[in-house]
Amino acid sequence: MNSRIVEIFHDKNLVEKIKNKLPYMFQLAELESSRAGKVGMEVGSLRERIIISLLIYKFGEENVDTELPITESEVDVKLFNEPISIKTVTGKKLTGIKLIWTVDRKKVLDFFNSYYPTCDVLLIQINWNNKGGFYFIPLEAQIEVFENIGRKNYIKTPKVGTNPRGVEFSSKAIDKLINHSKTLVIPIQWNKQEIKFNAYRRWLELWKEEVEDNE
Repeated sequence: MNSRIVEIFHDKNLVEKIKNKLPYMFQLAELESSRAGKVGMEVGSLRERIIISLLIYKFGEENVDTELPITESEVDVKLFNEPISIKTVTGKKLTGIKLIWTVDRKKVLDFFNSYYPTCDVLLIQINWNNKGGFYFIPLEAQIEVFENIGRKNYIKTPKVGTNPRGVEFSSKAIDKLINHSKTLVIPIQWNKQEIKFNAYRRWLELWKEEVEDNE
């Protein structure tokens, strides 16, 4: 296993930080993307930024590439030029984890027929008031499981006529991936805190600031 991500799991201080800080940060992300008590889809982008910020904190900004072309649909960030996909899922069961987001049937079929694992995966299972985890699923593990169980058992495509917005890992694939000998995990207790949050305060403070005279 040659990924530098492994260093996170051997850094005791950082492991404790992840256990203590990640639930708080993800709770803030939910509050920031909520409206009328419902969490919006944009929470995924905020969570992704939190994880990328963790990589920057650990490895330095110069080693983390976030300026990726939109054509790299599976890759969210590069660490030391190695591609990484960041995935988050909420709940007790690891289901509904997307490989790609698309509603186009032709794209679904093209993806199914051409897919092969290409990058490491960081998977975060959020399980409020219970235990979840911060998983590193290396490319080697994905390839091994993919070749072992086959394409049809690895990929779950949406049923014709439904609109689930993407292609998913099958539950069988996820079970084998998270239990693979090369997969690493940091167990996390996802407790919520009392947070006084105002979605408008930051912007209000900026409006209050005096505009500098540039003349």
